[in-house]
Amino acid sequence: MGYRRIRDTPAHDQGIQVNDKRILRICRKKKIQSIIKHRYNCCTRPAVDPAYIAENILNREFTAEHINEKWVTDVTEFKYGTGTEERAGKVYLSVILDLCDHRPVSYALSEHNDNPLVYDTFDAALAANPGAQPIFHSDKGYQYTSKVFRQKIPEAGMTQSMSRVAHCTDNGPMEGFWGIMKREIYYGKKCKAKDDLLRAIEGYIDYYTNRRVQRKLDLLTPMEYHERLKSAA
Repeated sequence: MGYRRIRDTPAHDQGIQVNDKRILRICRKKKIQSIIKHRYNCCTRPAVDPAYIAENILNREFTAEHINEKWVTDVTEFKYGTGTEERAGKVYLSVILDLCDHRPVSYALSEHNDNPLVYDTFDAALAANPGAQPIFHSDKGYQYTSKVFRQKIPEAGMTQSMSRVAHCTDNGPMEGFWGIMKREIYYGKKCKAKDDLLRAIEGYIDYYTNRRVQRKLDLLTPMEYHERLKSAA
């Protein structure tokens, strides 16, 4: 954690109110430093002959007033093992985020960065949120430009949006989520086995959704903010 999250967590959990600068002074004195973000290596596989390309309808408007108004999605890669004593391999994680409450709407894990991974994530999001018709934003990866996925969008009553080529900031919230997640459970750590990595990923998504407070959500967790919006509707 950085000093802001060190300050926010006890404020949320125990009601302890402390100034940011005081926590920063303590961190410096105790030589507590957060993990530095690594350069993000995108694992997008662009379509060679895309069946469908959507305009960037989201247009970096990353705020939303209502649940299920805007969803963003992407796929990222994790590695495990060393390739010597342990079997080395990769795991791909697909996530859909809601831009209103910042909650992971759904996710799926696979050893393959393929169409079923993205389709499973989308189908799970629909099952958990029946009737949702958000703007659905992604990059131009081959999964999202396929004929099958294009059929899923109008069938669900959604509007498809895609980032421009070589403009990763067009999907900034998703890139930010990957950066936060990898800093907190992946960078500087080694998972020797696939099962250990899967448990770490699934545990983190639960932590992020239900226990990790965010200042942009009034010092609530995504699920707490989600429930507050639902009760106010």
